Amino acid sequence: MKKFFTTLSNIWKIEDLRVRILNTLLFLLIYRVGSFVVLPGVNAAALNADQNKEGLLGLLNMFAGGSFSRSSIMALGVMPYISASIVVQLLGIAVPYFIKLQKEGESGRNKINQWTRYLTIAITAVQAVAYLKSQITPDAMLIGNPYFTILNTCVLTAGTLFVMWLGEKITDKGIGNGISLIIMVGIIAQLPSAFIVEFQSRTGGPGGLITFIVEIVALLGVVMFTILIVQGTRKVAVQYAKRIVGNKQYGGVRQYIPLKVNAAGVMPIIFAQALMFIPATISSFFPSMSTNSFLMALSNYNSWQHNLIFGILIILFTYFYTAITVNPNQMADDMKKNGGFIPGIKPGKSTAEFIDGVISKITLPGSIFLAIVAIIPALASLVGVSSIFSRFFGGTSLIILVGVVLDTLQQIESHLLMRHYDGLMKTGRIKGRASIPTASGATPPVI
Repeated sequence: MKKFFTTLSNIWKIEDLRVRILNTLLFLLIYRVGSFVVLPGVNAAALNADQNKEGLLGLLNMFAGGSFSRSSIMALGVMPYISASIVVQLLGIAVPYFIKLQKEGESGRNKINQWTRYLTIAITAVQAVAYLKSQITPDAMLIGNPYFTILNTCVLTAGTLFVMWLGEKITDKGIGNGISLIIMVGIIAQLPSAFIVEFQSRTGGPGGLITFIVEIVALLGVVMFTILIVQGTRKVAVQYAKRIVGNKQYGGVRQYIPLKVNAAGVMPIIFAQALMFIPATISSFFPSMSTNSFLMALSNYNSWQHNLIFGILIILFTYFYTAITVNPNQMADDMKKNGGFIPGIKPGKSTAEFIDGVISKITLPGSIFLAIVAIIPALASLVGVSSIFSRFFGGTSLIILVGVVLDTLQQIESHLLMRHYDGLMKTGRIKGRASIPTASGATPPVI
């Protein structure tokens, strides 16, 4: 405990780090205050606060920190920006123009950022209209259409752009990744209420306090399991040739390439969830198919059919996303240019094949573990955990929380070590993580 307080004192002594942390807290406070400002022309008393507790709407409401159900000016949060980032990133794989931009360095990244912002505006405008039509009932409108729709579409779009600007400011002037921290704060904001609801339901039912304590212990175990997945790496030894420049010797030492067990991060869960929402969407557009037993099973988040297909999709998307984000050929070429080689492996094609084989082997257990984490909330609901509290037992929310916290702690530790202070941990160091990629190379989360 003394070590912990000493570290906090060291953090406060470093002026740059202290200012960055205070800036981060200030920007997050502005975001939380804005999330309670209701859209103009909306009667907040007429809103149904319980309409967004389940399914996709419940997930979006969690990421938005409750703004979605409150019809806030920031109801859509950063999800349109993350969607635009994913689209632009996929375009960077298939469209030659975006592939060229990725190779142009800083100027290329600026153009990609510009395209991402334009696409964010378009996605937000479409989602804003859909949100107003589906979530705001006529009795909650104080202004008649079409003025209500036009006005609040502009307000929701501006709110999303403002949240995106806050995230960029946190990244530049604060500590950690801004977009990721905004999503994390939104998720954490739902934890106290979920904790209280679960405590009241358990203490007032069979099992009492003992059952609640068992749930908390199980939650800690899942968090530890998730940390192992996020930080798990396979080190590949690399030997660099010895070079003598002037009177100094360079190279001749063995280093390691850390290949992450979960290189895809949270993206496979996001893609799989998007596909699993298709049956419910089909049922909403075609009411006659809503009685189909197969579609009903796929739309039920606690059914074994839903979770089986969900887990298989996560495994497939993990391989897919790892294949498009990790390039063994590029790694082998860079290693060869720098005079490095893997002991016992020929440089060039053989090295690329070896790295690809290692990635394939470690991706399988990583994808299976990720699928297990994703379906744990459904398993928790089956044993009686409330639907709100069960979301913290796994899935997208838990992986984002763990990843963002580790990433932020790593940056704080880097500041401490640069000033010759001890890190946050007495033994070992906080390892980095593979965050949610964006078109600009930044790492927000999502979603």
